[in-house]
Amino acid sequence: MNKHDPLSSVLTEVNTANGLPNEHYVDADVFDEEKRSVLFANWSGIGFGKDIPEAGDAKPVDFLGMPILLVRDRNGDIGVFQNTCRHRGMILVDKPRKIGGAIRCPYHSWCYALNGDLRATPHVGGPGQNTHEDVQMDKLGLIRIRAYVWRDVIFVNVDGNAPAFEEVHAELLERWGEFEQPLFHGGETSGFKLEVATNWKLAVENYCESYHLPWVHPGLNSYSRLEDHYNIEKRGHYSGQGTLVYRQLKDEDDNTLPDFDGLSDKWNEGAEYVAVYPNVLLGVQRDHAFAIVLEPKNCGQTVEHIELYYAQPEVDTPELDGLRASNAQLWKTVFEEDVFVVEGMQKGRHGELFDGGRFSPAMDGPTHNFHHWVATQVANGRDT
Repeated sequence: MNKHDPLSSVLTEVNTANGLPNEHYVDADVFDEEKRSVLFANWSGIGFGKDIPEAGDAKPVDFLGMPILLVRDRNGDIGVFQNTCRHRGMILVDKPRKIGGAIRCPYHSWCYALNGDLRATPHVGGPGQNTHEDVQMDKLGLIRIRAYVWRDVIFVNVDGNAPAFEEVHAELLERWGEFEQPLFHGGETSGFKLEVATNWKLAVENYCESYHLPWVHPGLNSYSRLEDHYNIEKRGHYSGQGTLVYRQLKDEDDNTLPDFDGLSDKWNEGAEYVAVYPNVLLGVQRDHAFAIVLEPKNCGQTVEHIELYYAQPEVDTPELDGLRASNAQLWKTVFEEDVFVVEGMQKGRHGELFDGGRFSPAMDGPTHNFHHWVATQVANGRDT
């Protein structure tokens, strides 16, 4: 890379690096470049399995302007397709709903199976003629998008060129192998979203580090102090933080939420919070987990979709409804405390003389790791 390229100061070690240049936060052209080289070229989160719980459930998603359809098929598997009819490009499903056994285009009634295969083309050969020799139905199924579901997050690789999810995140899958067991969404009180006036990357950066805890999260810091945390970094894949003093929530009768099965002693008072690049934030604790999908809307607007999960189903444990609601409110408070920070950094990025900033070698390793990864993806995109 040319030494005068502004990314060259990012692609170095944390003790000498600058952060990403301002244009990566405020420039619409760079936002569009990152859409392709960062978000479409890697495994990005776009939704949750809990939103399509039963066979025949479908949910449309607008991912950076691209229409995508999430579908649960008869086998219980999730399929992800471009939400565009192969005939004349009509949007197939415009709102979340149960579509039953077929995806029907509302324009000319072409119908697709839940696996995306084209099944019916009414009158395509003329009135009453539902086939035509030049319309090859076996080649006109819905365009399937590579997808992988992990911890109920639906990840997609839009351009189709990324290595397999299991390969990209092999180390993280192993690191959290103890948590590879059923997850149950906490129900109505356990999901919320925050609409934040910031670039999506700033939400990742803030989540990666614990450096800000004493000033931004005084309640949390009162028992989970800065010195109780450790950095988590895997160059080119993920980063975040862990705590050694996780404290289970209790109700007035000292009840706690059930633990996940078979966890090692590490998790008695330990918890970890990892940014899975590019746009998914995950947390694991002994008795619950959460997933955050960051939805970039434009340079300065992001929607944070937050969902909480437990070791036992809500329907089987109604006595825990209060604890689940309290837990969700606790996390909502924590995440809301971060809003002024990420919005303030977004405003600060309009300071034309800002050079991307510097990192604390001791405290900012996880954030620098993310900057380094984004810069690498952008540089790779420019080289192709």
